[in-house]
This record gives sequence, C-alpha cells and structure tokens, in this order.
Amino acid sequence: MQPLGLPGAAVADADVDPREAILEVKNLRTSFPTDGGLVHAVDNVSFSVRKGEALALVGESGCGKSVTAMSIMRLVAPPGRITAGEVRFKGKNLADLSEHDMRTVRGNDIAMVFQEPMTSLNPVFKIGAQVAEAVRIHNKVSKKEAWKRAGEMLELVSIPDPIKRLDDYPHQLSGGMRQRVMIAMALSCDPELLIADEPTTALDVTIQAQIMELLASLQQRLGLAILLITHDLGVVAEFCERVVVMYTGRVVEESPVRELFAAPAHPYTRGLLKSLPSVSAGDPSAPNRLPTIKGMVPPISNLPHGCKFNPRCPDVMDICLGNEPARMIVSPGHDARCYLHGDEADPERVEKA
Repeated sequence: MQPLGLPGAAVADADVDPREAILEVKNLRTSFPTDGGLVHAVDNVSFSVRKGEALALVGESGCGKSVTAMSIMRLVAPPGRITAGEVRFKGKNLADLSEHDMRTVRGNDIAMVFQEPMTSLNPVFKIGAQVAEAVRIHNKVSKKEAWKRAGEMLELVSIPDPIKRLDDYPHQLSGGMRQRVMIAMALSCDPELLIADEPTTALDVTIQAQIMELLASLQQRLGLAILLITHDLGVVAEFCERVVVMYTGRVVEESPVRELFAAPAHPYTRGLLKSLPSVSAGDPSAPNRLPTIKGMVPPISNLPHGCKFNPRCPDVMDICLGNEPARMIVSPGHDARCYLHGDEADPERVEKA
C-alpha cells in the first residue's frame, strides 16, 4: 500500500518544498451568531496545500475541521458565514466570488467527498443518473456522453461490473461501494484538489483500508492534491505528508508527518498521540488503560483566556493564562501555538487582531 504523498516523498523532508501551493487559507474566520454574540467556529486558521500532496487536518470532534472544509467550499449553512480572512485557490480569493462563480469552482477545480454517502446520494435516482448529472452540471455534453462518462468513472474507482451498476439504486450498494460512487462523482470533472471529510468514518476497518488505497492510487494516477479531514492518526501516518492539528477552531500545530509523530511540539498533540492504542501484549509493565487528555473540550462560546488548551494542559505556565500564544517556530516547516517554544513567532504565521 503506497502513501498518498508518494509523488512528493523525495522532497517531503527538505527545508523548502518546491511545489507550488494550490490552496492557501489565510487567517480564516467563520462565525455563527448566538444570543451572546458571534461565536467563531473557525478562528484565524492558516495553512496551505501544495500541488500533488496530501495534507491532513486532524483534531477531536468539534474542533472546527469540517467547518473549515465547508468554508473553503463556501457551503457553510446560514446564519454561519465567513467573517474574515482569505481562501485562495491558485491565487483567486474564493471568499470574494459570487455564488454563480463559486459554482463553477466546485466540481471543476475543487471537489468534496463527505463522510456519510447515504445522506449525499438521492435514494430515488439511479447511480448512473446521479454521476451523469454531476458531469452535465459542469460540462456541455449530451446525456449519452454523460452516461458514458459515468460508467468510466465507476470503472476508475474500481467498482465491479460498472456498466451494470449504473442502473442500481444507492440502497443496492454496500457502504464501501456508495463511498466509491461519491468519489467517482467528485472526480468526474477532473478537479485539482479533493477535500475528503472523514471519508472512512462509517465503514468497517477492512473497507476503510480499501478506500484509502483507492485514494492513494487515484492521487498518484491523476496528480491530485488531497485535503484529508480525519480524527484517525493512524490513517494520517500511513497516507499523508503534512498534518495540521486543530483545537477549538484554531491551528495549534503544523508539521511534516514524520516529525510530528517523532517529536510532537504541542501538549495537545502529545496527548492525542499517547491515546493511540498500541500492541503491548505480553508486557507486564504496560498500563491496563489508555492514557487520556484530562478534562473536556470547552464550549466554543465560553473559551478560557490565554491558551485555549490551558485548563487541560500538563505543562501549563502562568504566561499561558494571559495572552493567547502565536504560532511559534519549532523547526523548518514545523510550528506550534505554545509558549514552550519561545516567543519568536513566524511573521508569516502571526494572525491579524
């Protein structure tokens, strides 16, 4: 099984990756009005995705991963809205586009696969009709040509007997097959960036591995850039080049995957890695229970002052209770929002007030 980032593996450990950034998220803030005022579900988030690479966005449920993805796609449900920052795709700020222009970006340039395919597929239409519709929305082709393209896409995602499956309804397919159909729809118009939001969450372990192998194969074959949103650090270790860790709507660490697993810089990231199950059978000194991060994620409407992780942090200091830290440089390509790493922040990473 090849890692998702294989095409760029030779430069993954270099100080500077020569590949151009295809997506740049800068100081993104997405807010929702409440009785107590605006609540920022995504707050000053910045990261980039390079051509042909796989970047992981990880964190606990409710940390803002999916809202970040929906903000990139301009699909945040009202009354939520982007209130600050930029989302640049190949230099174009998507936050400034009209809804009409944004529709041409979705599918053609950036496509998205959601975590539960049964909620995305229409149960009363055949699979072929739904894939063909995705083709015709973005391309001026006949129904016959769109249907042919739909068959080719099902074959691309390794669905057995793809032409026959075009006449099936979603309930006639397994969960893994339905997710393959969603991937086929997403790739039907040759996008350059695929956002995969928890694409294996509702699937059993063996099917999860098959879907990730499929994404790896498609990325290498098509030269896709992939933004993988997940809480599964095992998947990240196997398939991604870089990782962005989020907590309470903020980026708390960004790093090459190998460095993150070898030397996590933020106490929250260390807690996540310690909580991963490991094979320790036969070791009498092994603990009986997995370590956990103490406490609970605070509600987004009532965050603590200073570092938002300070109530749960084993390394909390007095300075952590004052102002929120900026993203501090740990090493080339690796930063963490933590006072443990000094007070020299990367000027490119300092958020706007």
